[in-house]
Amino acid sequence: GLFRTVELAAQPHTHVETVQLEADYTAADTAGTADTAELNAALTLRNPADAMTIESTLRDGDGNVVWESTQACNGEIALNSGKMTNIAPWSAESPTLYTLTVRVVGHDGAIIETVTQKIGFRTFRIENGIMTLNGKRIVFKGADRHEFDAKRGRAITREDMLSDVVFCKRHNINAIRTSHYPNQEYWYDLCDEYGLYLIDETNMETHGTWVANNVERPEDGIPGSRPEWEGACVDRINSMMRRDYNHPSVLIWSLGNESSAGEVFRAMYRHAHTIDPNRPVHYEGSVHMREFEDVTDIESRMYAHADEIERYLNDGSPTHTDGPKKPYISCEYMHAMGNSCGNMDEYTALERYPMYQGGFIWDFIDQAIEAKLPDGTTRMCYGGDFGDRPSDYEFSGDGLLFADRTPSPKAQEVKQLYANVKIAVSVDEARITNDNLFVSTGDYRFVLRILADGKPVWSTTRRFDVAAGESASFEVDWPVDDYRSNAEELVLEVSQQLGNACDWAPAGYELAFGQCVVAGAKTTADAVDAAGAPADGTVTLGRWNAGVRGQGREALFSRTQGGMVSYTFGEREFVLRRPSITTFRPLTDNDRGAGHAFERAAWAVAGKYARCVDCAIANRGENAVEATYTYELAIPQRTKVTVRYVADTAGLVSLDVEYPGEKNGDLPTIPAFGIEWALPVEYANLRFYGAGPEETYADRRHAKLGVWSTTAGDDCAPYLLPQETGNHEDVRWAEITDDSGHGVRVKRGAGAKPFAMSLLPYSSTMLEEALHQDELPKPRHMFLRLLAAQMGVGGDDSWMSPVHEQYQLPADQPLSLNVRFELF
Repeated sequence: GLFRTVELAAQPHTHVETVQLEADYTAADTAGTADTAELNAALTLRNPADAMTIESTLRDGDGNVVWESTQACNGEIALNSGKMTNIAPWSAESPTLYTLTVRVVGHDGAIIETVTQKIGFRTFRIENGIMTLNGKRIVFKGADRHEFDAKRGRAITREDMLSDVVFCKRHNINAIRTSHYPNQEYWYDLCDEYGLYLIDETNMETHGTWVANNVERPEDGIPGSRPEWEGACVDRINSMMRRDYNHPSVLIWSLGNESSAGEVFRAMYRHAHTIDPNRPVHYEGSVHMREFEDVTDIESRMYAHADEIERYLNDGSPTHTDGPKKPYISCEYMHAMGNSCGNMDEYTALERYPMYQGGFIWDFIDQAIEAKLPDGTTRMCYGGDFGDRPSDYEFSGDGLLFADRTPSPKAQEVKQLYANVKIAVSVDEARITNDNLFVSTGDYRFVLRILADGKPVWSTTRRFDVAAGESASFEVDWPVDDYRSNAEELVLEVSQQLGNACDWAPAGYELAFGQCVVAGAKTTADAVDAAGAPADGTVTLGRWNAGVRGQGREALFSRTQGGMVSYTFGEREFVLRRPSITTFRPLTDNDRGAGHAFERAAWAVAGKYARCVDCAIANRGENAVEATYTYELAIPQRTKVTVRYVADTAGLVSLDVEYPGEKNGDLPTIPAFGIEWALPVEYANLRFYGAGPEETYADRRHAKLGVWSTTAGDDCAPYLLPQETGNHEDVRWAEITDDSGHGVRVKRGAGAKPFAMSLLPYSSTMLEEALHQDELPKPRHMFLRLLAAQMGVGGDDSWMSPVHEQYQLPADQPLSLNVRFELF
């Protein structure tokens, strides 16, 4: 059906049929030549004999006349402003627009027609193998965007489009590829106005004609070199370019997507450069048929790993001659399917190479349809849910936004890594690196804070004015000594914030941050020190159980159940079943695609079905009890894991879970290691001191260290297919409470590393089994997971690439979880 606006236009007899603009900007050179801009416009009139003159006026944003002209009317009108000074250039950083008004005046002096066009003065070229905007090397910090809405499908609204632009600006995304078709016209207006760079893509994808079952036959591709397709394909790019030519946001034309290559693309390429000799032409498909490399001005690849890209940048491709021949972009990378976007920093690190010019994350928004079920409820549905077969099921759930346009946790990582301003903090200074091309940092405010064990204790605001493309260090007199004595650690933080409100965010909105950690003078007490516990409690060693009571709290350890079976404060019970060993995690989409499940199947049950083979319970001093359990993991090696509790009459319980490393046998790396603990359902609130506020993973942890508050429900991200979620890295302590403030505090032990943790309304097994979010039951318990470590989530792609080796947990290396609990 129809999913874009349909308009009926009434045109006068004498009508301006086309307006094609060139609004070039030339930056000042080293010889002192001033910045200049020049406007050239070609107008075509229908029935020009019925008009007398063309009056043209160029105004700035305040309505001031910048240039004007009047000339006689004929069939083709050429406007030329000549060199103009005091013109502000257009860029995503400062999207200054001017307004050109063209009036067609009749012989009687009446205005026949008025044409209005927004103009941004900018020059985009490939110079010495590098794409430049107004003479400066550009880096695209982009995403690929489908036009999609969960309720209206392809029929998105203006509100949807504005929301998408605001999301981009707030998350430091500066570019969009219109995958894989020209977008609605209003989208281009918004990108002009708010400042987003566009790759405008022709409506073409024929992937299925030349790829089947992962076997490529590029020569079978359509349109290929088939002459019967040439006219239709050239027409498609012609229509796009004629419509979108005048938008300053459009920097690159794209011939389409994943359609192999052939002579038809040569015809499309030639036609594009005939219309527009200035903008580059992009096409990725030529990498599959290198004999057609001439159909793209840019080396563009999909899902190449960072090391592969680096080889191109160093060695050239495909002939490995004297370095790269064309500027490089990743037209699709960081496949954001489900819980993904790990190791993205390996790609942004490539920006140090001048010819690496960024990439576009696949993709912007999950494509899922909100459908009503027979019982009247709704859910997000994906492939296969409508009786469609064959299907790729949830494979289109790969956005930085969920289908309802709420941001996914992955956006946190993207925002920090895409930030144009980088902040390095030390005890002496703040170093500001301004990667903007044109805008200084003078209009931003930088908020400096000291956090003492996560609590803000000092703050001030500074102005750090660093010119575009420059770096500078600023001395900071951090009052560290005022707070060091009462803290285990101090966090020194610098936050870049908007100094003034703008169209897409209020004043004070944070764009980037930098932090460093400084050791404090306060040390953590031992997890449980029996000598320091009060003597007015009770320690009991029984035949079947052992326990300790004091300060209104009680801990009970079973000789038969293999662990702590009760932990109470008054009448409040915190143990439904003893905490169990976990060596697995709910599979992510990337795990499934990379075969992690098959390779690590042993770990799915190794901890879950581990058996207790030894129990030793004894007094520890007069006021504490120590319970040590030895488990054999359910793997052929029967690797022994030690779970040790120490509880005292002060109500404190320490827990040590030790995996020694298994060198016998070739075991796969471990998905996760720690414990999972079922709590009563009311303990659904989480406050923690760690990296946040959103979930983080070993390969996705460019997050802010601080104290954060959330809930188990909010931390369970609604990925299209339920999967691993809610993990928090670098946790120093966490508090799990009910709505009245009662709960359990978990803190790392003395000298122990920070731990990873999550609090969710579902167990790992429940998340693993569900195919849709609504299949997860009404929460009956809360599940606290405390981990020594968890493997990363990956993100190179979702069908082949494993989590990178440095973010995996080798089975032959020891892992240790050391925490203490306190009920409060």
